[in-house]
Amino acid sequence: MDSLRILIADDESIIRLDLKNILLGMGHNVVAEASDGRAAVELARSTELDLAVLDIKMPEMDGLDAAKIITDEQICPVLLLTAYSQRDLIDRAKEAGVFGYLVKPFKETDLLPAIEIAISRYREMEALSKEVGSLQEKMEARKIIDRAKGVLMDKRGMKEQDAFRWIQMQAMSSRKSMREIAEAVILTQDV
Repeated sequence: MDSLRILIADDESIIRLDLKNILLGMGHNVVAEASDGRAAVELARSTELDLAVLDIKMPEMDGLDAAKIITDEQICPVLLLTAYSQRDLIDRAKEAGVFGYLVKPFKETDLLPAIEIAISRYREMEALSKEVGSLQEKMEARKIIDRAKGVLMDKRGMKEQDAFRWIQMQAMSSRKSMREIAEAVILTQDV
């Protein structure tokens, strides 16, 4: 695995130091450290990160609330390291969208697969998100083109296939997208 840029947040400085040493020993870079959730969120927003490793119980804002903000803003994947394993915390972690949950005490051999899986799942989620965005854009374009075809069929008496071909030809000759031509057809119909 490539070297990662990591934020660690834990209110206990000795835990942060131990975690930092483990991560450095694994070849990663700890680029930011925080002792509370609010600072962790601010650092996540202002630092280029590949991963945030957060404790749950911290002052100002707990790690679960911080994780929710970081994941909602799609900054980076979040891995929780905590001494707590109660069901309600696990449920909150799932709702926050974290990519891993490790219970202290942990070893490097526990941390390595958790980090790799968190990074892998996050990358999969990013790819799916882009694909969904692309599909939504295509569906929206298709709706606009269908509406423009309807306008051409009503106003010019064209058949559906001819209306589609007209939009297609206009797009090619003007070097614009079919969506742009369809929007223009709809706009002129509305005027």
